[in-house]
Amino acid sequence: MPSAEGIQTPLPPSAFARLATAARYAISGVAPTTWFGPQQPLTPMAPPEVKGRQFDYPFGINIDYTPRSTANIGFAELRALADALPLLRTVIETRKDQIAGTSFAVRLRDPAGDAAAAAGRIKTVLAFLDRPDRRHSFAAWLRMLLEDMLVIDAATIYPRLTRAGALYSLDIIDGSTITPLVGEDGRAPEPPDPAYQQILHGIPAADFSSDELLYLPRNARAHRLYGMSPVEQIALTINIALRRDTMTLEYYKAGSTPEAFATLPKEWTSDQIAQFQEYFDALMAGNSARRRMIKFMPADFRLQEVRQPPLKDQYDEWLARLVCYAFSVPVSPFVSAVNRATSETLRLQASQEGLIPLRAWIKNALDRVIQTYLGEADLEFVWVGDDAIDPLQQAQTLQILVGAGIKTKDEARAELGLAPTGGGPGGNPAELGKFNPHHDERG
Repeated sequence: MPSAEGIQTPLPPSAFARLATAARYAISGVAPTTWFGPQQPLTPMAPPEVKGRQFDYPFGINIDYTPRSTANIGFAELRALADALPLLRTVIETRKDQIAGTSFAVRLRDPAGDAAAAAGRIKTVLAFLDRPDRRHSFAAWLRMLLEDMLVIDAATIYPRLTRAGALYSLDIIDGSTITPLVGEDGRAPEPPDPAYQQILHGIPAADFSSDELLYLPRNARAHRLYGMSPVEQIALTINIALRRDTMTLEYYKAGSTPEAFATLPKEWTSDQIAQFQEYFDALMAGNSARRRMIKFMPADFRLQEVRQPPLKDQYDEWLARLVCYAFSVPVSPFVSAVNRATSETLRLQASQEGLIPLRAWIKNALDRVIQTYLGEADLEFVWVGDDAIDPLQQAQTLQILVGAGIKTKDEARAELGLAPTGGGPGGNPAELGKFNPHHDERG
């Protein structure tokens, strides 16, 4: 309403508006007279736009730009743990071999689409994936990506564009140099705002929006900026295994306990014992032939052998089981012999628990590249075949399906990672563009 000076002043809220606002933060039926009741919650003090914040991030979190500075284990420590334990490094390399050696294909997302018309575009995409960064083969490129995912869970791809805006290459960036930024709601800011910073030589070097960088943590958590890799999950187990390996190494390098003790005549003085010790050591050291000759010892000489410590026991197998379980790799090569049926069960279980989720993670990343950066919205990346299936069982199954007319011969060949016979009668042109990294053949 206008004041005496003619200035408009807002009307005070009505009683109904005040009542509605108060009731919004009140729980119906709860009153101060309720017997030992829960009482009404406190009125929220933050502004309305705070509602739905992802997590209670520290004040000024974007100013602390050092990657993973607030975590218990840093990126450098995770990489050191992965390289220091031979068992862990073997498991990581095995997992990378399994995935990088799997055949893949690019096909239409809609099986009912015109596959013949899309054959040329499929071959173009396959030609790009042949060397994604224009330097390494797809298998080598994928191994680099998997290394950062398995060890630090910060796999990062930088889609490098030409001046015309077309995708030029997919460059792998060291994920330990990337710091995620957060907006007011605790989530990555939307483009064109910066969502990531690359830290080089201890200072912020470059900003990236979320459409300029593919930051791909596999085990993301709502209350953390960074993912949790399998190496971080078993960091304590790795430390124990490293100390056991160090103890075994010291046993061979400079063990404090000799293999045997020998007693000499009790009449000998300490000087005589020391003199005989020096004589015997000089006689034996570095002379393998003399060690096999007869030795004449003083009277009352007696030899007492020391029981050797176990260099490998059940606890070492337990550590191996934990490491292999974290990466879903069969433990059979590292433990006592198991029968063939048990070994096959472990292999199938490891494939279901490990390979399939990792393949899905890679597929999601490459689907985004194909559909967003290459502009092929109707194409998708797929893995060919299933290593968890016994080859003989798979062949028998396909033979039955083809014989019954349920599948064509080309569909069966596609499941085996083979190129179609030509898209004629009984063929399936939707499977054009098959690629087998083992033989470097494109359909």
